[in-house]
Amino acid sequence: MRTGRPSRTALSSARARAVHQVADAPRVFTDPLAARIIGGVDGDPKPAGARGMPAEVRLFMALRHRVAEDALRAAAHTRQVVVLGAGLDTLAYRNRNPALRVFEVDHPATQTWKRERLAEAGIEVPDTVVFCPVDFTEQTAQAGLAAAGFDRHAPAFFLLLGVAPYLSKDALRDTARFVARLPAPAELVLDYNQPPATLPPHRRPALVAQAEAMARMGEPWRSYFTPTEIAGELADAGFDSVADVGWQDCLVRYALDPALPDLFGGRIAHARTTGRERS
Repeated sequence: MRTGRPSRTALSSARARAVHQVADAPRVFTDPLAARIIGGVDGDPKPAGARGMPAEVRLFMALRHRVAEDALRAAAHTRQVVVLGAGLDTLAYRNRNPALRVFEVDHPATQTWKRERLAEAGIEVPDTVVFCPVDFTEQTAQAGLAAAGFDRHAPAFFLLLGVAPYLSKDALRDTARFVARLPAPAELVLDYNQPPATLPPHRRPALVAQAEAMARMGEPWRSYFTPTEIAGELADAGFDSVADVGWQDCLVRYALDPALPDLFGGRIAHARTTGRERS
């Protein structure tokens, strides 16, 4: 990440959401702010960037947000949402529920840049938004959230979208343990990549090519999991239940073309804990 800028991954993800609004039919995830928040980035006046990105990869990026926000809407008693590695996510600015606080956790430089982009784009920052700058080399997300007013004893919903592959397994375990061991009920939605060797041979090249592209950008993928492994990691962290959603599940759930190819085997996990008082 360059100082004062979000990662190229954050830009790519936001551009993919923007392109999805106009290029894909049916649209599975509505984000009217995606194009506005990236308008003019790096001298490109066209927010529909994401050049060269396969449509199926773009669709998966939209699907992970749709799955996560559907789960959030179903969590009727949740009054706190934590977006970990928020990047250029726009949930906080699309939220119209005055009782729902949205904590955005990210590197201070990225948040400074994002706030400038919000102002330049004329995107209103609701009173429900809580910026939580955390330099992970000096502070934990737990400490940053505590300083920002996060209530450990109230139900919470955590989003970790487009982030887990860039974390080491130890870092992901630490994050999962923090969420699972909160005193109040909590939910966590994350997406992850499967090891190339576990995929059918015809699907491995796309995943390897994507991983190599990320490494060249200076943002390498650091972790892979099978569905069994991620379920085990989340259970060990303390979650009571884990639901796992794959490409075909999403195609069926959202009535998409069943012939759409799964290019790299990305999956989405939704973990829940009923909460427990711990010392």
